[in-house]
Amino acid sequence: MRWDGQRAGDQSGQSEQALLGLSGLVRSVQPPDFSGVTFHEVHARSVLNKVPGGSRVPFGWTVNPYRGCSHACAYCFARKSHTYLDFDAGRDFDTQVVVKINAPEVLAAQLRRPGWNREHVAMGTNTDPYQRAEGRYRLMPGIIRALAGSGTPFSILTKGTVLTRDLPLLESVSADVPVGLGVSIALLDRELQRTLEPGTPGPQARLDLVRRARDAGLPCGVFIAPVLPWLTDSTEALDGLLGAAADAGATGVTVIPLHLRPGAREWFGRWLSARHPDLVPRYRELYARGSYADPGYRRRLAARVAPLVRRHGLGPRSGGEERGVPGDEKAEWPEGSMPAGLPRDGPGREGEQMTLL
Repeated sequence: MRWDGQRAGDQSGQSEQALLGLSGLVRSVQPPDFSGVTFHEVHARSVLNKVPGGSRVPFGWTVNPYRGCSHACAYCFARKSHTYLDFDAGRDFDTQVVVKINAPEVLAAQLRRPGWNREHVAMGTNTDPYQRAEGRYRLMPGIIRALAGSGTPFSILTKGTVLTRDLPLLESVSADVPVGLGVSIALLDRELQRTLEPGTPGPQARLDLVRRARDAGLPCGVFIAPVLPWLTDSTEALDGLLGAAADAGATGVTVIPLHLRPGAREWFGRWLSARHPDLVPRYRELYARGSYADPGYRRRLAARVAPLVRRHGLGPRSGGEERGVPGDEKAEWPEGSMPAGLPRDGPGREGEQMTLL
């Protein structure tokens, strides 16, 4: 397992070189209230992205108004995408954020095209649309209005409590189109969260976001993701987090063990080596086959989680059984399933789904 192949550390000329090829660049700014973060404002030609046909995610289209993310989660699977801009998948991903400042207008134009069939659009599938930058750029209200105005159902997955600002708007448009929300909460341990996800709101703030979304009448699931082997996967830790999600009113739960794709693999490996060096050999063995944990571990995790989900009333309330571990390691979610809190063909239903990878 390669822990040290990541370009990291001081890249003082790296970002300047990358900008030479950054399409549509308008300007780069370093706001004083975002210490160490540079925003590269660009004019995008397109923001509606078609999901590749071979993917098994339960949506066909995505919108990502930002590239890079100041949440700085050590495990973020999207890190590799920053290298497509000639940025680094480590520190640059956390501090060099590309902002598509014309995203609402471009999206609205794309949705007006005669060929648009109003298929479900997912947001938060790559980088978080409600990271701190959204408080400055306010792109999401325009994006939400464009989607709702075109009759397009959509969902949002986030760790960002900036979403609270837009709950009245989401409540309003949910009368016209299906809207689903998901809040990602990996753990309750505040000390571990500060080192693992240093740019994110705390777990209790995210649980409060779930409560506020439910008070607004919106379906809101909780993504317990990622579950970190030997750090957050104990019965006690999972029981506490599932109980907190249930108390907050979550309409379902999706549990996903850690994926270590290239980019995230090396960056997380550095974090693990610095914080928990004793676990490095165990992770090397667990992820020896690639980006996904050994199937045996995933089966054991499924068996541990299923009774806890039932105990807290977060499983399906009618029809079907709780989903176990899929055999295909390339799956994001089991084929045919929809992550908790995301709409299917109509408004979300309470207690609709538990998904476990």
